[in-house]
Amino acid sequence: MSETQVVTRFAPSPTGFLHIGGARTALFNWLFARGRGGRFLLRIEDTDRARSTPEATAAILTGLRWLGLDWDGDPVSQFERAPRHAEVAHQMLASGHAYKCFATQDEIETFREAARAENRSTLFQSPWRDADPASHPDAPFVIRLKAPREGVTVIEDAVQGRVTIGNDQLDDMVMLRSDGTPTYMLAVVVDDHDMGVTHVIRGDDHLNNAARQMQIYHAMGWPVPIWAHIPLIHGPDGKKLSKRHGALGVEEYRAMGYPAAAMRNYLARLGWSHGDDEFFTDAQAQAWFGLEGIGRSAARFDFRKLENLSGQHLAAMEDAALLHELKAFLDATGQPALSARQEAGLAEALPLLKGGFKTFPQLLEKAHFVLAERPIVPDEKAAQALDNVSRGILSELTPHLQNASWDRNALEAAVKQLAEGHGTTLGKLAAPLRAALAGRTVSPSVFDMMLVIGRDETLARLADTRG
Repeated sequence: MSETQVVTRFAPSPTGFLHIGGARTALFNWLFARGRGGRFLLRIEDTDRARSTPEATAAILTGLRWLGLDWDGDPVSQFERAPRHAEVAHQMLASGHAYKCFATQDEIETFREAARAENRSTLFQSPWRDADPASHPDAPFVIRLKAPREGVTVIEDAVQGRVTIGNDQLDDMVMLRSDGTPTYMLAVVVDDHDMGVTHVIRGDDHLNNAARQMQIYHAMGWPVPIWAHIPLIHGPDGKKLSKRHGALGVEEYRAMGYPAAAMRNYLARLGWSHGDDEFFTDAQAQAWFGLEGIGRSAARFDFRKLENLSGQHLAAMEDAALLHELKAFLDATGQPALSARQEAGLAEALPLLKGGFKTFPQLLEKAHFVLAERPIVPDEKAAQALDNVSRGILSELTPHLQNASWDRNALEAAVKQLAEGHGTTLGKLAAPLRAALAGRTVSPSVFDMMLVIGRDETLARLADTRG
């Protein structure tokens, strides 16, 4: 691997589903790496053993796979790398960049209470920071970073710009606990370095962490990655995205019937822009995506925009790809698979349906006429169009259709002739005809439906209406 190759990573904690915010972070990392011939790595930050579950890890991997965000190599388990993290803490101890702290929790809390009473900083200042090792007791200890007390730490952030934090705001953070287990702050730095990560693209709630993590990079003499802290996603009301705004997990959007391509497109536009472009392909997104296009303010989630993009992506799909994704949607949501008859009928009907739906459930509803089994049971609204008078007219239509050429012009002429004979219009006869053929008030043209389902099925459905 060349020294200049871009390496990004996505590092979720497996404590639940793949959050929509995490999905966007993964997408940004994936786009940045893929657009530059780089590598996109996956690390599962499973050090919190009480909350990390195999089920959550599986849900995250499933969500990433559905979104089409392929990663390079095997996912890395942070927990399994604990010995390496501890090794680095001891190296820093040996080089004087860290120290053993024997302060108990009671002593730390006493220090903080006194600091609060005297209105000074509650950042713990350990009495063991500069203690002579000869004075160390035979007692449990943690290993703390020896953070600089004076001056400033400057973060050159590719999104936020230059961020300066006074070193008096940084504490001597614990890197290794008294039981020998590493803390998150140490593990992240060691893993990012060992994995060769060149760009850390993550939520801006980690911005302060960068200032603390940089101390470990400096102490170890490691190159500091390029930071890019992206704003969080807010709901339509401008508040942090939460359950009250609706769906939070990627799998919920899959279950609602949005195609993965639309989710990638929409999430890419949440906080990043390329001119006025709204609808674009993966290839365009990878070619265009750059950190300079990310805004500093929070993006607002807008279901209407997602739905519109979804409709555009579904309309742009090749019929075979659309059918493939629909079958995957049915499988993922536990719905019955399409029969051979349904699949063949749907393949023929798709050109008539394009542009008339924005999600897979809407497509299934539009295609009801070709998916339903006889006898067609009309819904409540459609049933109103099938009164006794209209049923009688439809029964008269049967011999006309039996003898007609099965093309659109001939079918239209036959129905129009019958309507005029009853002193009505083709448009008014279309409603009961639609109810008989589709069982719905909204469907493709009645003549398109006849052509798709064929003469025999059309006549059979009309016969069913007579009871």
